[in-house]
Amino acid sequence: MKKNIPIIEQAYQESLKVLDACAKPSGFYASGLKGGYEATWSRDSMTTTMGAVLEGDRYKTTIKKSIELLARNQSYLGQIPNCVGSYNLDRKSDVTFNSIDSSLWFVTGLLIYCSVFDDKEFYDKHQRQLALAMVWLAYQDPDEVRLLAQQPTMDWMDAFPHKYGYTINTQALYYGVLNLIGKSRQARHLKRVVNGEVQKYVSLYDPKLGYYWPWAWKNHDDKREHEEWFDTSGNLLAVLTGLASPEIAKKILTHIDKKKINRPYPCRVIDPVLRKGDPAWHDYFDNCDAREPYHYLNGGVWPFVGGFYISALVKMKQYDKAESELALLAKGNLEQLNGHGFNEWLDGQTGTAEGEPYQAWSAGTYLYAYHCLKQKKALFF
Repeated sequence: MKKNIPIIEQAYQESLKVLDACAKPSGFYASGLKGGYEATWSRDSMTTTMGAVLEGDRYKTTIKKSIELLARNQSYLGQIPNCVGSYNLDRKSDVTFNSIDSSLWFVTGLLIYCSVFDDKEFYDKHQRQLALAMVWLAYQDPDEVRLLAQQPTMDWMDAFPHKYGYTINTQALYYGVLNLIGKSRQARHLKRVVNGEVQKYVSLYDPKLGYYWPWAWKNHDDKREHEEWFDTSGNLLAVLTGLASPEIAKKILTHIDKKKINRPYPCRVIDPVLRKGDPAWHDYFDNCDAREPYHYLNGGVWPFVGGFYISALVKMKQYDKAESELALLAKGNLEQLNGHGFNEWLDGQTGTAEGEPYQAWSAGTYLYAYHCLKQKKALFF
């Protein structure tokens, strides 16, 4: 890193302060300020782990506590909780499920932790929970094609938009998990299917668009249930994990540039935005912040996805661009809401900070991107 060191380094130091605030005796809270997300989510804590493990022993205990908390509350069928904590009192439960990516992120975080710290004892202690989570995931395959199918709002986009069946976000995570756990043959098969080399009736890659559909499901003669808006996180995870071939990865990154999805900050999470009256619109969207274009999940900027973007650029050896985009992400993370940065999301047009500040995964993936660029390597994948 050469050109933009001051702001990159400033955001690096601030990201450590954010994780210090999010690190609790029970594990990582999703946000570190009182009144924020004061609970432990699998996806938030394990995404945060990707960067936190690269800071030596500083967060080692917190990562372990996060994994232990999730493992201890695993369902008898093997599903890892979406969230453990009293954040949403309306649910009348301290443990919530109903997600597919929580189990995927748990396995990812556990394996990354054990690899970085060479903690065989911790791995052995949680091998049963790991195996049960993988069995639960394997059963999310109603068509017996060795892809994971999901119901609507079962991943990190849990309020908007409406996607179901085979989603690119879930397939990319599953591909990464299969490789991390040593199931390379199954991973290769998944890659061929998703990229349309075999069983094209369940593929997700669209060569005309140059990126993956956000989701697709059944064929009805000449029509297939699917949508074609750009799912930024899913496509970037496909690049980062290697699910996307180098040719596809280049097209995805080119599409992000062409459509300026990396502006005003990396990255807006869907493109184009959805509006009331569009075929993809559902009436329940009116109940969340996504009802407004460029807000929340409807084309808002989510800095944790920006961290994946910079890491994907590093994966493709676009180091100079990765550095300039990391500087822009640093600026976005330092935008303040009520005197605090590293926000949950930012307005997709103005870049104004929104959502909860001091967000763990905004800081954690910044650290991950920072270290990937520093080492010129997409770490762990």
